[in-house]
Amino acid sequence: MRRTSDILTKNGVMKMIKFAICDDEPFTVKELSEHLSRYMEEKRLALYRIETFPDGSSLLDCGCSYDLIFLDIRMEHLNGMETARKLRQQNNNSLLIFVTVLEEYVFDAFEVQAFGYLLKPLNSELFRRTMDRSLEALRRQKNRDIVICKGNSCQVIPLSEIIYCEVQGRKVYLHQSGGEITDCYGKLEDFGQRFDNHFFRCHRSFIVNLGYVRGYATGQITLSQGSKIPVSRLREHDFTQALLCYMKERNL
Repeated sequence: MRRTSDILTKNGVMKMIKFAICDDEPFTVKELSEHLSRYMEEKRLALYRIETFPDGSSLLDCGCSYDLIFLDIRMEHLNGMETARKLRQQNNNSLLIFVTVLEEYVFDAFEVQAFGYLLKPLNSELFRRTMDRSLEALRRQKNRDIVICKGNSCQVIPLSEIIYCEVQGRKVYLHQSGGEITDCYGKLEDFGQRFDNHFFRCHRSFIVNLGYVRGYATGQITLSQGSKIPVSRLREHDFTQALLCYMKERNL
């Protein structure tokens, strides 16, 4: 299924928004598609695509990247939560919105960095508010890169792929979701000024992306890939508050 809608980058270039709906109930697929098309028409947007998948396996096998994926949780073959985990293991950074009758999975959604959680039957007002947040997040995402220049070369790194930064001596090391580590000369304070409120200075030597935090105990943050970084005692309270604000913003 194809429709049209667009999003502007900071350079004014039109970008197609690609949506995927993954659900094994034809009625829900139809309902979601109609809600999405209606929303886009109301916003007077113009260049987008909607593709549908009957299960998680077919979504993973398509090899396509999407800006936003609607996922049912209860599906045969491969359920939505497992599909989301596999997407994240593949370093897929799509916005994920679960659409389900199961309220009890709302906290598991945080584990896979889900952006939202909609209950069936769909509430039109809640759907519109979720889409408003989603499009704003996509706009920010398109413009959220950091450029690292060394010698005669430059590297563009999306902020969404930075798990944490650490300073050692005169160098700052950027640990990325794909396993890469980029280093450059500089001060951690300077990098902090280039980040948004999804990042927190948890220690004099570390800045963490709150989207990758999976736990916190005894002065240690556990990150999505299993590594741990410290939180200084003076910053513990501010860190927990920042994390709670981040979770509230993500509506989880």
